[in-house]
This record gives sequence, C-alpha cells and structure tokens, in this order.
Amino acid sequence: MNSQVGSEAGGTVQPRSKGRFRKNKDLFFLSLPALLFKLIFNYLPLIGLIVAFKKFRFDKGIFGSQWNGLDNFRFFFVSDNAWRVTRNTVLYNGGFIIITLVCALILALLLGEMSGRAVKVYQSALFLPYFLSWVVVGYIVLAFLEQDRGLLDHVWRLFGQEPVNWYQESGRWPYILNAVNLWKTVGFSTLVYYAGIIGIDPSYYEAARIDGAGRLQMIRKITLPLLMPLIVVLLIVAIGGMFRADFGLFYFIPNNSSFLYATTDVIDTYVFRALRTLGDVGMSAAVGLYQSLVGFILVVATNTIIKKVNSDHALW
Repeated sequence: MNSQVGSEAGGTVQPRSKGRFRKNKDLFFLSLPALLFKLIFNYLPLIGLIVAFKKFRFDKGIFGSQWNGLDNFRFFFVSDNAWRVTRNTVLYNGGFIIITLVCALILALLLGEMSGRAVKVYQSALFLPYFLSWVVVGYIVLAFLEQDRGLLDHVWRLFGQEPVNWYQESGRWPYILNAVNLWKTVGFSTLVYYAGIIGIDPSYYEAARIDGAGRLQMIRKITLPLLMPLIVVLLIVAIGGMFRADFGLFYFIPNNSSFLYATTDVIDTYVFRALRTLGDVGMSAAVGLYQSLVGFILVVATNTIIKKVNSDHALW
C-alpha cells in the first residue's frame, strides 16, 4: 500500500514539474540571460576567493601560489588605519541610508500629490544625476570648490570673506560627501517609492476622503503603512552594503587629496591605494571577502530583527 502511494506520489511529481516548466517556459527563456550573467560574473569568480588565503604570484597563478593562512587578513587588521577607514565606511553608509530614505520618501510623497506634465519634469530632473558617472560629478564639484577659481570662492569674496582651501581642510567633507551622494542617488530611490505609491489602490484614499481624512492623515494612515514592506526591503539591502563604500564617491569627489584622508578615506579607497603601491592581490581579496562576510551577517541580522518585530515585512 505504501509503495503504491509512494509510486503514485512519485508519478505525479515529475509531470507537475514538467507541466510547470512548459507553462512558464517563455518566462524562463526571458530570464536565462540574467541567470547566465549572474553565473558568469557573480558565482564563477567565487573560485578566486582562495587568493585571500594565498601569497599570490602572477607567474604561478591562483592554484600554484603558496598558502599563507590568514596573513592577508592580518595586514589590514593590524594597520594603524584599519579603525579609521572602517569607522568612516560605516558612519558614511549609515548616514547615506537615513538621509536618502527620509528625503526620497518626502520627494515621492510630493510627486504623488502632483499630476500631469509636472510629474514627468520633476521625475526627469531628479533622475538625471543618477546617470552621471562619479568622474563627471567630481569635475562638477571641482568647479564649485577649486581654490581661487571655484564658484564658491567667488561667492565668498563677494561677501568679503577669505576663500577656503576645500581640498586641504577635512572637517567640512562629511557634509560635502553627504550632499553630493544625496544629489546623485536620491532620484532613483524617489522613483522606486513613487512607483510604490501609484500602485496603491485608489479606493483606500476615496474611502478616507469620505470619512473626512486630510492629506497628512492619508499619508500617515494609508501611504506609509502600505509602503512599509518596500521600505524594509530596500533598508535590508542597503544595510548589507554598509561595509562596502562607493569607491567613485570617495575617490573622485575628494580628488584623492591626502589632506582629507582623516574624513574621506574608506576601506575601498585604502585597499586600492595599498594594491597600487604594494601590488598585493591577496590582501585586496582578503579585505573584499571580509566586507562580503560582514555584509551577509548584517543582512541576516537585520532580517531576523525585522522578522521578530513584524514577520510580514521580512524578506524570508
């Protein structure tokens, strides 16, 4: 009897899976290029992680190089600059997450109150900086901050103030980097939240208007609660990248000025300079592995905390 049940069960599983594949084969073939891209550029390179545990030599290759245990990790953690660059990386990314989240939500809510051509104009204006490379943005910032010839120096002189040597005074750069990052990236997050807002069923707002609710009440009681799952997903992804700074932002915007390392140097720029100077591939691979592992732990921890607070908002 059990064998019959097992054979019946076994006989129904395969046709169902085949039927599901035939039914969704068009979607499967559409997703095949993305799957191949992920396999080639994200999973196959994982083999190279063994370089983090080897004293890599170009003439011997990855598999022929000598094992050296955790020496590559030790190079970074015993460095005098390890605490500084780690602190900068975490604090900057934490600030980026909070500031971008708040500003993007406000802008998305404002876009939700508009209609017609105005929405398209503001969408394009907000999203345009996202397509600019950090090299281009670096030159734009340089046009404002360059000593003697920068726009801000001319404004300073008009008000009788002494010009500021922006690329030699590190104290102002946390504000500059936060402002530049917000200007370049807020448009993308705004459009994501705006897409979530226009996807909300209009009947909720119609019922709220009938009950006499104002705009702020509808935002607080309808829009934000229904956007919360989207906000949480983006928050978890952003927290997972807290140990991986945007290299372009921290390298091109401060113009790699050594005077600014105290407040602009992060893990990625520090490793890049060490790799360029020492040529130690194993050390850079070790730090990259360290960043990825910490990011994975942060994603799992954040998702676990959110699951305990509200399981409906967790990723898994």
